[in-house]
Amino acid sequence: MGAQEMKTYRRVLTIAGSDSGGGAGIQADLKTFAANGCYGMSVITALTAQNTKGVTGIHAVPVGFVAQQLDAVLPDIGADAVKIGMLFSPELIETVARKLREYGVSRIVLDPVMVAQSGDKLLQDDAVEALKTHLVPLAEVLTPNIPEASVLLGRKISRLGEMPGAATELARLGCRNVLVKGGHLEGEDSDDCLYLGPEKRLVRLPGARVETRNNHGTGCTLSSAIAANLARGDDVEAAVRHAKEYITEAIRAGAAYRIGHGHGPVHHFWKYW
Repeated sequence: MGAQEMKTYRRVLTIAGSDSGGGAGIQADLKTFAANGCYGMSVITALTAQNTKGVTGIHAVPVGFVAQQLDAVLPDIGADAVKIGMLFSPELIETVARKLREYGVSRIVLDPVMVAQSGDKLLQDDAVEALKTHLVPLAEVLTPNIPEASVLLGRKISRLGEMPGAATELARLGCRNVLVKGGHLEGEDSDDCLYLGPEKRLVRLPGARVETRNNHGTGCTLSSAIAANLARGDDVEAAVRHAKEYITEAIRAGAAYRIGHGHGPVHHFWKYW
C-alpha cells in the first residue's frame, strides 16, 4: 500500500485516573473513544482501588512519571483531541498544563473531576485554585456537573434556572465553552446548558432522566464522547449534542444490566451489542 493510500486514525488522549472497576476513569474513556470511532491513548495520573460501591484507595502516580507518559505519547503519536479527568494535586495540574502548552495541544475537554459517584473525594482542596489558574484557560470545553460548578464558582447552584448564569460565569475563567450538566438536579428532566463563548450564545440541551442505579462513569463518558466528536471534526455544539445522544442511550441500554452491588456502569457499546 502506497503512502498516499495509508489510512489514519482519529487520535484521542485521556489524561485521567484508573478505575479498577472499569466503569469510570480511563477505562470508561477508552471504551468511549473506541465506541465513537477513535484511537484511544492514556496518560494515567492515579490508580484507584474502586468498584461499584466506592473508592477504597487512591495511589497518585509520581508527577515526573506523568510527564514521561506525555513526553512519550504526544511527540510520537500526537492527539486530535484530549480529555482531562482526575488530576489529584496542584503539582500534577501545573505539570499537565505545561506539557499541553509545550506540545501545542488543542481541542481540550476538561472534566473537573472532584468527587466520585459514591461521594468519595478525588481532588485535594488546594488543587481547585490550580485547576482554575492553569488548566481551565486551556480548555475548549469545560464540563462540570452541578456540584463541580458550585465549587468552581464558590457558591451553591441548586436550580435549573441558575445553570445559564453559571455557565456564562464559568467562561470568564478563560475557557472557550462551558457545558453545565444538570444530572444532579431532581426531577423528571436531565437538561444540560451549553455556553458557546465565541458566539456568546446559550444552548439548552433537554434530556429525559433515566431511572437506573447504573450511572457510574457518566461524566467521564460524556466528556470523552465530546472529545471523540471534536477529533472527528464536529464543531463544539455538534460534538456536545452527539455526545449527549450517545450517553443518553448508553445509560438507557445499561439500565437493563446488573453488575456489582452498587452503581453499575453505562453500556458503552450499545451501538454494537
